[in-house]
Amino acid sequence: MLDLFTVLTKGGFVLFQKTFAPINGSPVQDLIKNVLIEERSGTNTYTKDNYALKWTFANETDLVFVVAYQKILQLTYVDELLETVKRLFLQSFEGVETDYTSFGPIFDKVLLQIEEKSSGSRQRAPRKFENTKKFETSLKGSQAQNNEITKNIRALKLQGSPRPGGKGRRAVKSNKSSAAPSPSLNDDSAGKKKKSQKQARVWDGQIGKGEMEALDYSGAGKEDDEQENVEQIAAQFVDKSKLGHKNDNGIYEVQDVLQEDDEELDFDQDDELDEKVKKGTQSGLFSYFKSFTGQREMTAETLDPVMMTIKEHLITQNVATDIAEHLCQSVRTSLMGKKLGSFERISTAVRNSMETALKRILTPKTSLDILRDIEQAKSEKRPYTMCFIGVNGVGKSTNLSKVCFWLLQNNYKILIAACDTFRSGAVEQLRVHARNLRALQTSGSGIVELFERGYGKDSAGIAKDAINYAAVNQFDVVLVDTAGRMQDNEPLMRALSKLVSVNQPDKIIFVGEALVGNEAVDQLTKFNQALKDFSGLQNPRHIDGMILTKFDTIDDKVGAALSMTYITGQPIYFVGTGQTYTDLKNLKVSHVVHSLLKK
Repeated sequence: MLDLFTVLTKGGFVLFQKTFAPINGSPVQDLIKNVLIEERSGTNTYTKDNYALKWTFANETDLVFVVAYQKILQLTYVDELLETVKRLFLQSFEGVETDYTSFGPIFDKVLLQIEEKSSGSRQRAPRKFENTKKFETSLKGSQAQNNEITKNIRALKLQGSPRPGGKGRRAVKSNKSSAAPSPSLNDDSAGKKKKSQKQARVWDGQIGKGEMEALDYSGAGKEDDEQENVEQIAAQFVDKSKLGHKNDNGIYEVQDVLQEDDEELDFDQDDELDEKVKKGTQSGLFSYFKSFTGQREMTAETLDPVMMTIKEHLITQNVATDIAEHLCQSVRTSLMGKKLGSFERISTAVRNSMETALKRILTPKTSLDILRDIEQAKSEKRPYTMCFIGVNGVGKSTNLSKVCFWLLQNNYKILIAACDTFRSGAVEQLRVHARNLRALQTSGSGIVELFERGYGKDSAGIAKDAINYAAVNQFDVVLVDTAGRMQDNEPLMRALSKLVSVNQPDKIIFVGEALVGNEAVDQLTKFNQALKDFSGLQNPRHIDGMILTKFDTIDDKVGAALSMTYITGQPIYFVGTGQTYTDLKNLKVSHVVHSLLKK
């Protein structure tokens, strides 16, 4: 049933491994590269090719236990197997460095027992209704009803007992006609059963309907609350961040967000949590002494309140809710079971781990040196192509012009391809940008031209003609502008995928707003999925990087940068901080991390 079980250190060294079938590819290596290193271990399930992988951590010894099996199988015992093997492995080799292959017989025995247990539970017949709790409840209710009926019958017999002279039946009738209604089973006049009407039970001190309406305050102040919520949301985007500057080397950078009066994120629960940790499950002087000798262990009870606080803080920083949840769960998983050092606080350990996780996610995995890539393309005697994609109104054309201005300062020959043949005025907008950029280019050998074919044409064909024109006329860079489209518009997403598949640009740049939160996850996921599903290629392309626009309008709420990087695994090349051509800045990881973790 299983394909592979392995025990390895967080450094990647394999201690024990059991293979049940030939493994195609390297799913465990992909797990380490794409999940564990990227701080995506909030969930313990990962799918790669035909394999499903699950894992668990032993943080006190920095070990990872991984199991791989065919993803079409539904193995319900995998979680139990991981926890059982982890416990036995740690007990067998606690503090002892030895030959871990001796664990093989123990593992085989545990696996056999758990598989037999799981097989037996699947074959077990369902319980009879008589053995269920529901039947017991129904039986008690039925017995209570029968007892009530019996009491009623006895009462009727007492009222209608026969008298001498045979007048018993008349007495019963007269009593029925004159006395108040009493519960009965038969109606002599109709001969049919009466339906018992259940009367509403009135409890002692019950409040009447009129009094309840007087106490109903659900509608009061509703408009005031809505107005207050609107004001709170609007207040988040009032302050604007300061614009950056140009340094001595001519490189535009994001202004340093570190300020002298900035305070690091702290947690109100620290003192209370530390006190709980000191007490632990024991009491007395020994437990108190252990808290100062590095023997405190981080548990769910001590970590959960802190993780909840930092999750809420990340969401207020505009991080998508799902991303904040996964990130906090990943950090929690990596800290569970670890021992705190002497005089170390819970908040300090969590903050350090969160800072490390954020740096891992935001640090680019590939080179951001576009100028070097352009030189490489020039040596191959072909133009370097960059395609700008995104939803409507995010500023693709404007930021394409900013990139063009930056390249012109480095004396490159640039061709702008007007492939937005849908939006009215898109070609004219690029024509104005090209004219302005030519006017600004007073020195150097930089050249910019616009390649256009009007409206209503196939954008993929226009891009292909532009790339061929650039190759013939020895242009260094081709910047392809595309029409904005919503991620749910399938016809337009098919057209975009066709443009990418036909022309194979060197860089696919997604232009997104820094204002978006949860929407960023949906946009990037569906754009990437569309490029994959509609390409028709065996190895489809995906988004290579992002440009984050309107960065000057978000103050320190830089959560969109984290959300976009987490979803795609790709870097943010630039951020837009204004409306002029010089407002294109580099994004530094340290700035984002500090902004996310400060008060």
